[in-house]
Amino acid sequence: MMLPSDAHPMPPSASFDGGDLDCGNGLLLLIRKNLDALDEGQLLEIKSTDTSVEVDLPAWCRLTKNELVSWTKVGKQRSYLVSKGSSRVAARSMTQTEVARPQATILSVEAQSLSAPPVEPLSVMGIGSWPRPRWMLRAVHEFLEGKLSESEFQECADDAVRLVVDQQLRVGADVVTDGEQRRDNYSSFVGARLENVQLIPLVDLLPLVDHPEEFQRQLDTLDIPASVVRHPAVFGKLNRKAPLAVHENAFLRRITSAPVKVSLPGPYLLTRTMYLDCFKERAYASREALADDIVRILREEIAELLQSGTSLIQLDEPILTEVVFGTPHHQRTFMCGALSERGETAEELSFAAGLLNRVTQGFPPERLAMHVCRGNWSPDESVALTGGYEHLLPLFHQLEFGTLFLEMCTPRAGDMAILKELPGKVRIGVGVVNPKDPKVESIESVYDHAKLAASFVGLDRIWLNPDCGFATFADNPVTNAETASQKLAVIVEAARRLKHG
Repeated sequence: MMLPSDAHPMPPSASFDGGDLDCGNGLLLLIRKNLDALDEGQLLEIKSTDTSVEVDLPAWCRLTKNELVSWTKVGKQRSYLVSKGSSRVAARSMTQTEVARPQATILSVEAQSLSAPPVEPLSVMGIGSWPRPRWMLRAVHEFLEGKLSESEFQECADDAVRLVVDQQLRVGADVVTDGEQRRDNYSSFVGARLENVQLIPLVDLLPLVDHPEEFQRQLDTLDIPASVVRHPAVFGKLNRKAPLAVHENAFLRRITSAPVKVSLPGPYLLTRTMYLDCFKERAYASREALADDIVRILREEIAELLQSGTSLIQLDEPILTEVVFGTPHHQRTFMCGALSERGETAEELSFAAGLLNRVTQGFPPERLAMHVCRGNWSPDESVALTGGYEHLLPLFHQLEFGTLFLEMCTPRAGDMAILKELPGKVRIGVGVVNPKDPKVESIESVYDHAKLAASFVGLDRIWLNPDCGFATFADNPVTNAETASQKLAVIVEAARRLKHG
């Protein structure tokens, strides 16, 4: 263990006083907040009077690849000097030249009315995410680290969204998404829009879990970049400090007259993600109490999205498959960022159904959808879950969604004949291409897949889409934008053949 010094060898770039907080009770959140604002190689002074920090902080530094340069002790007061990354790395200049951002060819249209354009049978659309340009990825990180203002970030994101929408419309998609360009990943982005939530890198949780080595092994196996994927940590009552996605829809409605789909993480997913048992002092006494506020926040958001003319609102609930054929109950999972433990299967499905029905109650089902897959964090099919939808059929029959977007192209999804067992009033967004497969499917194979789905439920009840998004995690897309465009173009042509016999 490093012994205390009489004085630090270098002055810090920034300093804060953590008082008597320990690492499990909020100190790590303050460290991350202050460290994010620094450049690589700059130094942060952390003042603390808690004795446990002497042991926990060096461990955190080792696991997160930051460096404890020195520490001092005078009475109860301790001062720790931490380098962001290696202390040998020279601080980068803040005046780096911006990478030029190309402009999309799409033109703005006249302001649309608040009525939602209809979505016709056999419409083609993406699930949600689309690979971000390199300059957009840099903007996401700089914004999360406090180095880019809100207005600068939104201007950059507007350019990225124009490109993504242009790519979708060019290949003939009927419904567009914004590719989730403003989000660091498909669910944790919510944390940046809520009061009393801080986004921290997954690697920051390593010192807090019971078995950090096993945690790291699982993250490595699942191909999640733990140093850049951020996870929401809750430290107070949740409220929206800004809309979650209303601003995304507003921009889409300004640049296109096509129907718009907006995706949101579902209430069960958010509850499993935000209820972190590794924090000693939780902001909520139970996950049910946390879920109550999540339900309220999602209902507020959905109401505004419907009023602003969103044609389709999709709630993502991928970890429902983890409940029925994933890890044993009470075993921690890292699927799609849901870190909290779960209970028995029947108990979890009942809990999920209750949350989902509370969120959708009173809203028009035809404007609401749910997406269920088996995990989309890596292009490696072998690390994703396998199992058919028959285990979720009872749940599907309890819910009030007008559409279910289902992963159906990958063999991991089971027999497509299960579509016959779905509620007769529900449309099905059928997955007909696999975003994980680098090979672009043939028009014939997609046509045959879609035709088989229609044979079970009818052409008037299906929409066509990829199995999942193309870039669930911003830093870890499962494919590139060119392949995504080609796959979407193949779906469009297959849909055209189905429509015309």
